[in-house]
Amino acid sequence: MEKRLSELSLEELWQLFPIFLTEHKEFWKNWYAEEEAFLKALLNQPARISHIGSTAICSIWAKPIIDILVEVPGECSLPNIRDILVNNGYICMSRSENRISFNKGYTEDGFADRVFHLHLRYMGDNDELYFRDYLMEHADIARQYEKMKRELWKKYEHNRDAYTGGKTDFVKKYTSQAKAAYGNRYQ
Repeated sequence: MEKRLSELSLEELWQLFPIFLTEHKEFWKNWYAEEEAFLKALLNQPARISHIGSTAICSIWAKPIIDILVEVPGECSLPNIRDILVNNGYICMSRSENRISFNKGYTEDGFADRVFHLHLRYMGDNDELYFRDYLMEHADIARQYEKMKRELWKKYEHNRDAYTGGKTDFVKKYTSQAKAAYGNRYQ
């Protein structure tokens, strides 16, 4: 009998869903646009929905997972939005007082054809937008990021925490530079 995803250990999940990078695919923009339209209709409330992560940057390799940032006004209830998303195909992966993360496209057989990570936050909790824009506008930094990711991929193919941790200082450094350069672009 096969285990359900919720029954798998972290190590089993990492084996089933390894880190995998690929060259940029133009159709990722369409996947994002279709999911954005779905989310706008589903949430039916004010929200800024943004394509973030490496799939939003045309010049670099990425995991074939579309990262989406959904920012809602402070008066919105994150638990209510969580329930709407869970009832419409998203799996709640983690939550704190002001942040909830979701996955869609993870199955007991591995990745589905389309995979999404959704980051639900309050307006202004959006460092990823600054980092994305900085890489889009600084091709040399984007190439450095890609090189680092490709090295981490081979080293940590089955350890998402270590892969993410290996990128943390780089992301913080260039997010800080982006915020200094762009000011209140997303406030």
